[in-house]
Amino acid sequence: MSTIAEKQALLVEEFEFFDEWMDKYNHIIEMGKALPAFEAGDKNEDLLVQGCQSKVWLKAEQQGTHVRFFADADAIIAKGIVAMLIDVFDNQPAIEIAAADLDFLEKIGLKDHLSPTRANGLMSMIKQMKFYALAFSSAN
Repeated sequence: MSTIAEKQALLVEEFEFFDEWMDKYNHIIEMGKALPAFEAGDKNEDLLVQGCQSKVWLKAEQQGTHVRFFADADAIIAKGIVAMLIDVFDNQPAIEIAAADLDFLEKIGLKDHLSPTRANGLMSMIKQMKFYALAFSSAN
């Protein structure tokens, strides 16, 4: 199993194939389309990520010391962004998720190409994922 750092490095490599930002956006959208189906019953207020312009639902489950993440969004870019975060964080140790530095976001240039409201949403998604990880790690 790959570590968080290894998964970030793979994403950076993946995005190096694209010269234009429209191609990178399209890749992010494709990542969102590849997310597993989200249970309709899980699209509730309790799982909404606060601070996102669009609706993003994020669910986390503890499996031993690891955390599994599931998500959906009503906007294609938001869904792609949360899919990228899941790609990095899913099935990783809770303690490592909580401490992770997500430097791939700068390396692929995502932070520079998001509107301020989308950038806030990205930070809210990361904060929520780390919150779940902290809660699970402190429960052990």
